[in-house]
Amino acid sequence: MTDIRSVVAGERAELADVLDGLQPQDWDRATLCDGWRVRELVAHITLPYRMSMPRFVAGMVRAGGSFNRYADRQARRDAVELTPAQLVECLRQNINHPWKPPGGGYEGALSHDVIHGLDVTVALGIDRQVPSERLGIVFDAMRPRHAKYFGVDLTDVQLRATDLTWTYGTGTPLTGTAQDLLLVLSGRSLPPNHLSGRDADRFTAGVTR
Repeated sequence: MTDIRSVVAGERAELADVLDGLQPQDWDRATLCDGWRVRELVAHITLPYRMSMPRFVAGMVRAGGSFNRYADRQARRDAVELTPAQLVECLRQNINHPWKPPGGGYEGALSHDVIHGLDVTVALGIDRQVPSERLGIVFDAMRPRHAKYFGVDLTDVQLRATDLTWTYGTGTPLTGTAQDLLLVLSGRSLPPNHLSGRDADRFTAGVTR
């Protein structure tokens, strides 16, 4: 338990450093998370540290029980009410926060931070590589329901990492770095030239399918 929590803390601390280095205009740039700029996405990452359970429940009721609807509304609201400096400070002050997603454990917390961190760095062209041991933990905790949750159709596609010994699925290889393939598995469309293989265009942003 101590080990995985220290890994989560390390990921959050490094992401806070990345965000600290952004230019003011970067906070209004789009991320890989559809419809969210950097400011909405960081508001979402830090939401568990700022939201009490009664407020969360009330927000879910107003959203008709849809977590995605609630999360989107809250991220947009917080992105207006909180400055980038406040959002970064919130993340930095909570690197050891014990939050974990329901049913996901601390591995789920790590996955949440890694994926959303990549939503920012890959979209902005920041050359940050998630340490391989963290990606290994994320992949080891992954279950088939992960791709199902994000609605990713990987029929006859095998994800094959070029920098780790890792594959997912069966079929024609779609190759890329492990962190890029994690984004594919999470329903993201990547910038050009991140993926190779017959189906690369299908998972690349801006390509007519």
